[in-house]
Amino acid sequence: MSKKKLSKKDFDSLVDVIISKTKVYGAVADANKTDCFDFKELKSASGLRLDYDVTLQAPRKFFLPPVEELLTFGEEGSYKSSYECEPFVLLGVHPYDMIAINQMDELFSQDNYDSHYFARRNNATIVALDVITPSENVFASSMKTATVDNGYDVLLTDIGDCYIIDAATEKGEELVKLAENASEATGSDLEKRQKVQDDNKKRLNKHELKCDPSYLPKLLEKAYDHPVWEETAKTCFGCGSCNQVCPTCYCFNVKDDVNWDLANGKRERSWDGCLLNGFTKVAPDHEFRSSQADRFRHRLYRKAKYVPNKIGGQIACVGCGRCVSACLPDIANPVKIYNRLVEDLGIE
Repeated sequence: MSKKKLSKKDFDSLVDVIISKTKVYGAVADANKTDCFDFKELKSASGLRLDYDVTLQAPRKFFLPPVEELLTFGEEGSYKSSYECEPFVLLGVHPYDMIAINQMDELFSQDNYDSHYFARRNNATIVALDVITPSENVFASSMKTATVDNGYDVLLTDIGDCYIIDAATEKGEELVKLAENASEATGSDLEKRQKVQDDNKKRLNKHELKCDPSYLPKLLEKAYDHPVWEETAKTCFGCGSCNQVCPTCYCFNVKDDVNWDLANGKRERSWDGCLLNGFTKVAPDHEFRSSQADRFRHRLYRKAKYVPNKIGGQIACVGCGRCVSACLPDIANPVKIYNRLVEDLGIE
Protein backbone atom coordinates (compact mmCIF):
# COMPACT_ATOMS: atom_id res chain seq x y z
CA MET A 1 0.00 0.00 0.00
CA SER A 2 1.11 3.58 -0.63
CA LYS A 3 2.73 6.08 1.70
CA LYS A 4 2.28 9.65 0.50
CA LYS A 5 3.24 13.12 1.65
CA LEU A 6 0.78 16.01 1.36
CA SER A 7 0.99 19.65 2.37
CA LYS A 8 -1.53 20.87 4.92
CA LYS A 9 -3.17 23.19 2.44
CA ASP A 10 -3.57 20.37 -0.06
CA PHE A 11 -4.89 18.13 2.71
CA ASP A 12 -7.71 20.61 3.36
CA SER A 13 -8.53 20.45 -0.33
CA LEU A 14 -8.55 16.67 -0.14
CA VAL A 15 -11.00 16.75 2.77
CA ASP A 16 -13.34 19.02 0.80
CA VAL A 17 -13.21 16.60 -2.14
CA ILE A 18 -14.07 13.67 0.13
CA ILE A 19 -16.96 15.65 1.67
CA SER A 20 -18.33 16.27 -1.83
CA LYS A 21 -18.49 12.52 -2.42
CA THR A 22 -19.62 11.01 0.89
CA LYS A 23 -20.59 11.80 4.47
CA VAL A 24 -17.56 12.68 6.61
CA TYR A 25 -17.29 12.94 10.40
CA GLY A 26 -14.37 14.63 12.11
CA ALA A 27 -13.42 16.34 15.36
CA VAL A 28 -14.78 19.88 15.66
CA ALA A 29 -14.68 22.39 18.48
CA ASP A 30 -17.79 23.24 20.48
CA ALA A 31 -19.28 26.54 19.34
CA ASN A 32 -19.34 27.93 22.90
CA LYS A 33 -16.29 26.22 24.38
CA THR A 34 -13.44 25.99 21.90
CA ASP A 35 -11.36 23.59 24.01
CA CYS A 36 -14.07 20.90 23.90
CA PHE A 37 -14.26 18.63 20.87
CA ASP A 38 -16.54 15.97 19.48
CA PHE A 39 -16.99 14.02 16.25
CA LYS A 40 -19.62 15.65 14.06
CA GLU A 41 -20.51 15.72 10.39
CA LEU A 42 -18.22 18.05 8.43
CA LYS A 43 -19.56 20.51 5.90
CA SER A 44 -16.09 21.72 4.92
CA ALA A 45 -12.48 21.20 5.91
CA SER A 46 -12.46 24.55 7.71
CA GLY A 47 -14.28 23.06 10.70
CA LEU A 48 -11.93 20.09 11.13
CA ARG A 49 -9.55 20.14 14.11
CA LEU A 50 -6.82 17.54 13.82
CA ASP A 51 -5.02 19.10 16.78
CA TYR A 52 -7.83 18.17 19.19
CA ASP A 53 -6.80 16.62 22.49
CA VAL A 54 -9.67 14.17 23.03
CA THR A 55 -13.31 14.06 21.96
CA LEU A 56 -16.11 14.14 24.52
CA GLN A 57 -17.61 10.94 23.15
CA ALA A 58 -15.63 8.03 21.76
CA PRO A 59 -16.16 7.10 18.10
CA ARG A 60 -17.88 3.87 19.16
CA LYS A 61 -21.12 5.86 18.81
CA PHE A 62 -20.86 5.51 15.03
CA PHE A 63 -20.92 1.71 15.25
CA LEU A 64 -23.00 1.21 18.39
CA PRO A 65 -25.31 4.25 18.60
CA PRO A 66 -26.72 5.39 21.97
CA VAL A 67 -30.17 4.33 20.73
CA GLU A 68 -30.57 1.99 17.77
CA GLU A 69 -33.63 0.46 16.12
CA LEU A 70 -33.05 -3.26 15.59
CA LEU A 71 -36.33 -4.24 13.95
CA THR A 72 -39.99 -3.44 13.48
CA PHE A 73 -42.71 -6.00 14.12
CA GLY A 74 -46.38 -6.53 13.42
CA GLU A 75 -49.23 -8.90 14.04
CA GLU A 76 -48.86 -12.66 13.69
CA GLY A 77 -45.11 -12.58 14.27
CA SER A 78 -44.07 -10.58 11.22
CA TYR A 79 -40.90 -8.52 11.56
CA LYS A 80 -38.29 -6.69 9.51
CA SER A 81 -34.72 -6.02 10.64
CA SER A 82 -33.50 -2.43 10.46
CA TYR A 83 -30.00 -1.65 9.17
CA GLU A 84 -27.99 1.54 8.75
CA CYS A 85 -25.75 0.97 5.73
CA GLU A 86 -24.84 4.45 4.49
CA PRO A 87 -21.11 4.72 3.70
CA PHE A 88 -19.17 7.33 5.68
CA VAL A 89 -15.64 8.42 6.47
CA LEU A 90 -14.53 8.79 10.09
CA LEU A 91 -11.62 11.20 9.98
CA GLY A 92 -9.01 11.69 12.70
CA VAL A 93 -9.42 8.73 15.07
CA HIS A 94 -6.68 8.65 17.71
CA PRO A 95 -4.74 5.37 18.07
CA TYR A 96 -6.25 4.46 21.46
CA ASP A 97 -9.75 4.88 20.02
CA MET A 98 -8.79 2.81 16.99
CA ILE A 99 -7.61 0.03 19.27
CA ALA A 100 -10.94 0.23 21.12
CA ILE A 101 -12.78 -0.19 17.81
CA ASN A 102 -10.56 -3.17 16.97
CA GLN A 103 -11.54 -4.74 20.28
CA MET A 104 -15.23 -4.18 19.59
CA ASP A 105 -14.81 -5.73 16.13
CA GLU A 106 -13.50 -8.88 17.79
CA LEU A 107 -16.13 -8.94 20.53
CA PHE A 108 -19.09 -8.35 18.21
CA SER A 109 -17.91 -11.09 15.86
CA GLN A 110 -17.78 -13.70 18.62
CA ASP A 111 -20.63 -16.08 19.43
CA ASN A 112 -23.64 -14.43 17.78
CA TYR A 113 -22.28 -12.24 14.98
CA ASP A 114 -23.80 -8.77 15.43
CA SER A 115 -25.00 -7.88 11.95
CA HIS A 116 -26.27 -4.45 13.06
CA TYR A 117 -22.85 -3.45 14.36
CA PHE A 118 -21.06 -4.71 11.28
CA ALA A 119 -23.52 -3.07 8.87
CA ARG A 120 -22.10 0.24 10.09
CA ARG A 121 -18.53 -0.95 10.59
CA ASN A 122 -18.19 -2.40 7.10
CA ASN A 123 -19.48 0.80 5.52
CA ALA A 124 -16.99 2.98 7.39
CA THR A 125 -13.66 4.19 6.10
CA ILE A 126 -11.49 5.09 9.07
CA VAL A 127 -8.66 7.60 8.91
CA ALA A 128 -6.57 7.18 12.07
CA LEU A 129 -4.48 10.08 13.33
CA ASP A 130 -1.34 10.02 15.45
CA VAL A 131 -1.97 12.28 18.45
CA ILE A 132 -0.82 15.88 18.03
CA THR A 133 -2.04 17.34 21.34
CA PRO A 134 -2.15 15.10 24.44
CA SER A 135 -5.17 15.54 26.69
CA GLU A 136 -4.85 16.36 30.38
CA ASN A 137 -5.80 12.86 31.53
CA VAL A 138 -4.48 10.56 28.80
CA PHE A 139 -2.45 7.53 29.87
CA ALA A 140 -2.25 5.65 26.58
CA SER A 141 1.52 5.29 26.91
CA SER A 142 1.05 3.19 30.05
CA MET A 143 -1.54 1.02 28.28
CA LYS A 144 0.65 0.63 25.16
CA THR A 145 -2.05 2.20 23.01
CA ALA A 146 -0.33 5.47 22.06
CA THR A 147 0.20 4.14 18.54
CA VAL A 148 -1.69 1.66 16.38
CA ASP A 149 -0.69 -0.48 13.42
CA ASN A 150 -3.94 -2.06 12.22
CA GLY A 151 -7.69 -1.65 11.87
CA TYR A 152 -7.63 1.69 10.04
CA ASP A 153 -7.87 2.31 6.29
CA VAL A 154 -5.52 5.31 6.37
CA LEU A 155 -3.05 6.49 9.00
CA LEU A 156 -2.38 10.22 9.11
CA THR A 157 0.67 11.72 10.84
CA ASP A 158 1.58 15.40 11.21
CA ILE A 159 5.36 15.72 10.72
CA GLY A 160 5.46 19.52 10.92
CA ASP A 161 5.15 21.05 7.49
CA CYS A 162 2.98 18.29 5.99
CA TYR A 163 1.15 15.05 6.62
CA ILE A 164 2.20 11.48 5.95
CA ILE A 165 -0.78 9.60 4.51
CA ASP A 166 -0.36 5.84 4.82
CA ALA A 167 -3.02 3.79 3.01
CA ALA A 168 -3.49 0.36 4.61
CA THR A 169 -6.50 -0.99 2.69
CA GLU A 170 -8.15 -0.74 -0.72
CA LYS A 171 -10.67 1.72 0.73
CA GLY A 172 -7.75 3.75 2.00
CA GLU A 173 -6.08 3.71 -1.41
CA GLU A 174 -9.25 5.08 -2.98
CA LEU A 175 -9.14 8.05 -0.61
CA VAL A 176 -5.46 8.71 -1.21
CA LYS A 177 -5.99 8.68 -4.98
CA LEU A 178 -8.15 11.79 -4.54
CA ALA A 179 -5.08 13.75 -3.32
CA GLU A 180 -3.87 15.14 -6.64
CA ASN A 181 -0.77 16.89 -5.28
CA ALA A 182 0.46 14.06 -3.06
CA SER A 183 4.01 12.84 -3.55
CA GLU A 184 5.80 9.70 -2.42
CA ALA A 185 6.98 9.84 1.20
CA THR A 186 10.75 9.70 1.39
CA GLY A 187 12.88 7.82 3.88
CA SER A 188 13.47 11.08 5.72
CA ASP A 189 9.71 11.69 5.92
CA LEU A 190 9.12 8.24 7.40
CA GLU A 191 11.89 8.81 9.94
CA LYS A 192 10.06 11.96 11.07
CA ARG A 193 6.87 9.95 11.40
CA GLN A 194 8.67 7.34 13.45
CA LYS A 195 9.96 10.05 15.77
CA VAL A 196 6.41 11.33 16.31
CA GLN A 197 5.26 7.83 17.20
CA ASP A 198 8.24 7.13 19.44
CA ASP A 199 7.62 10.39 21.30
CA ASN A 200 3.94 9.57 21.71
CA LYS A 201 4.79 6.21 23.26
CA LYS A 202 6.35 8.22 26.11
CA ARG A 203 4.48 11.51 26.38
CA LEU A 204 0.84 10.35 26.41
CA ASN A 205 1.13 9.44 30.06
CA LYS A 206 -0.50 11.88 32.47
CA HIS A 207 -1.24 8.98 34.85
CA GLU A 208 1.52 6.37 34.99
CA LEU A 209 0.61 2.75 35.64
CA LYS A 210 3.12 1.10 38.00
CA CYS A 211 3.05 -2.28 36.28
CA ASP A 212 2.91 -3.65 32.77
CA PRO A 213 -0.76 -3.75 31.69
CA SER A 214 -0.38 -7.45 30.84
CA TYR A 215 -0.02 -8.11 34.59
CA LEU A 216 -3.42 -6.63 35.50
CA PRO A 217 -5.48 -9.84 35.07
CA LYS A 218 -3.15 -11.64 37.47
CA LEU A 219 -3.21 -8.70 39.88
CA LEU A 220 -7.01 -8.80 40.02
CA GLU A 221 -7.02 -12.53 40.75
CA LYS A 222 -5.93 -11.68 44.30
CA ALA A 223 -7.78 -8.38 44.75
CA TYR A 224 -11.46 -9.34 44.83
CA ASP A 225 -11.85 -8.73 48.57
CA HIS A 226 -9.49 -5.77 48.80
CA PRO A 227 -10.92 -2.83 50.84
CA VAL A 228 -10.35 -0.36 47.98
CA TRP A 229 -13.70 -1.25 46.44
CA GLU A 230 -15.75 -0.34 49.51
CA GLU A 231 -13.59 2.69 50.31
CA THR A 232 -13.82 4.21 46.86
CA ALA A 233 -17.46 3.38 46.19
CA LYS A 234 -18.54 5.45 49.20
CA THR A 235 -18.36 8.60 47.06
CA CYS A 236 -19.59 7.02 43.80
CA PHE A 237 -22.81 8.62 42.54
CA GLY A 238 -23.66 5.62 40.36
CA CYS A 239 -24.24 8.03 37.49
CA GLY A 240 -22.59 5.82 34.87
CA SER A 241 -20.69 8.70 33.27
CA CYS A 242 -17.54 6.57 33.13
CA ASN A 243 -19.47 3.91 31.20
CA GLN A 244 -21.03 6.37 28.79
CA VAL A 245 -17.78 8.01 27.67
CA CYS A 246 -15.66 4.83 27.58
CA PRO A 247 -14.58 3.69 24.09
CA THR A 248 -14.58 0.01 25.11
CA CYS A 249 -17.88 -0.21 27.00
CA TYR A 250 -20.48 -1.93 24.86
CA CYS A 251 -23.25 -3.09 27.23
CA PHE A 252 -26.78 -2.34 26.09
CA ASN A 253 -30.40 -2.87 27.05
CA VAL A 254 -33.04 -4.13 24.62
CA LYS A 255 -36.71 -3.22 24.82
CA ASP A 256 -39.83 -3.53 22.68
CA ASP A 257 -42.01 -0.48 22.15
CA VAL A 258 -45.57 -1.32 21.06
CA ASN A 259 -47.57 1.29 19.15
CA TRP A 260 -50.92 2.60 20.35
CA ASP A 261 -52.69 0.28 17.88
CA LEU A 262 -51.29 -2.68 19.85
CA ALA A 263 -50.54 -4.34 16.52
CA ASN A 264 -47.17 -2.92 15.50
CA GLY A 265 -44.02 -1.76 17.20
CA LYS A 266 -40.25 -1.68 17.23
CA ARG A 267 -37.35 -3.21 19.10
CA GLU A 268 -34.54 -0.90 20.20
CA ARG A 269 -31.28 -1.25 22.03
CA SER A 270 -29.70 1.55 24.02
CA TRP A 271 -26.51 2.01 25.98
CA ASP A 272 -26.46 0.66 29.50
CA GLY A 273 -23.72 0.58 32.11
CA CYS A 274 -22.51 -1.64 34.95
CA LEU A 275 -22.27 1.33 37.36
CA LEU A 276 -26.01 1.97 37.09
CA ASN A 277 -28.38 0.67 39.74
CA GLY A 278 -30.65 -1.91 38.13
CA PHE A 279 -28.17 -3.02 35.47
CA THR A 280 -28.15 -6.57 36.86
CA LYS A 281 -31.73 -6.65 38.16
CA VAL A 282 -33.82 -9.64 37.10
CA ALA A 283 -37.16 -11.15 38.12
CA PRO A 284 -38.33 -11.33 40.83
CA ASP A 285 -36.56 -8.10 41.76
CA HIS A 286 -33.23 -9.85 42.35
CA GLU A 287 -30.03 -7.92 41.64
CA PHE A 288 -26.70 -9.72 41.20
CA ARG A 289 -24.62 -6.67 42.13
CA SER A 290 -26.81 -4.85 44.61
CA SER A 291 -24.17 -2.63 46.26
CA GLN A 292 -22.31 0.26 44.67
CA ALA A 293 -19.02 -1.35 45.73
CA ASP A 294 -19.92 -4.48 43.77
CA ARG A 295 -20.71 -2.39 40.71
CA PHE A 296 -17.58 -0.29 41.06
CA ARG A 297 -15.40 -3.39 41.36
CA HIS A 298 -17.06 -5.00 38.35
CA ARG A 299 -16.13 -2.09 36.08
CA LEU A 300 -12.44 -2.45 36.92
CA TYR A 301 -12.57 -6.24 36.63
CA ARG A 302 -14.32 -6.01 33.31
CA LYS A 303 -11.57 -3.79 31.92
CA ALA A 304 -8.60 -5.81 33.09
CA LYS A 305 -9.79 -9.39 33.59
CA TYR A 306 -13.15 -10.39 32.09
CA VAL A 307 -12.81 -8.87 28.62
CA PRO A 308 -9.10 -9.79 28.30
CA ASN A 309 -10.16 -13.41 28.83
CA LYS A 310 -12.39 -13.05 25.75
CA ILE A 311 -9.95 -11.28 23.42
CA GLY A 312 -6.57 -12.85 23.96
CA GLY A 313 -5.38 -10.81 26.92
CA GLN A 314 -6.03 -7.34 25.50
CA ILE A 315 -6.80 -4.92 28.33
CA ALA A 316 -10.15 -3.21 27.75
CA CYS A 317 -8.88 0.14 28.94
CA VAL A 318 -7.04 2.07 26.25
CA GLY A 319 -5.96 5.02 28.39
CA CYS A 320 -8.03 7.74 26.73
CA GLY A 321 -8.70 9.37 30.13
CA ARG A 322 -12.32 10.26 29.38
CA CYS A 323 -13.59 8.55 32.53
CA VAL A 324 -11.17 10.58 34.63
CA SER A 325 -12.49 13.83 33.19
CA ALA A 326 -16.16 12.82 33.42
CA CYS A 327 -16.17 11.65 37.05
CA LEU A 328 -17.34 14.36 39.46
CA PRO A 329 -16.05 12.74 42.69
CA ASP A 330 -12.75 11.92 40.94
CA ILE A 331 -12.74 8.18 41.62
CA ALA A 332 -13.02 6.68 38.12
CA ASN A 333 -9.33 6.72 37.22
CA PRO A 334 -8.38 3.05 36.70
CA VAL A 335 -4.67 3.82 37.16
CA LYS A 336 -5.21 5.03 40.74
CA ILE A 337 -7.00 1.82 41.65
CA TYR A 338 -4.55 -0.49 39.92
CA ASN A 339 -1.56 1.34 41.42
CA ARG A 340 -3.10 1.04 44.89
CA LEU A 341 -3.42 -2.71 44.35
CA VAL A 342 0.16 -2.94 43.12
CA GLU A 343 1.38 -1.11 46.22
CA ASP A 344 -0.66 -3.28 48.60
CA LEU A 345 -0.39 -6.66 46.90
CA GLY A 346 2.90 -6.39 45.03
CA ILE A 347 3.98 -7.80 41.69
CA GLU A 348 4.82 -11.49 41.39
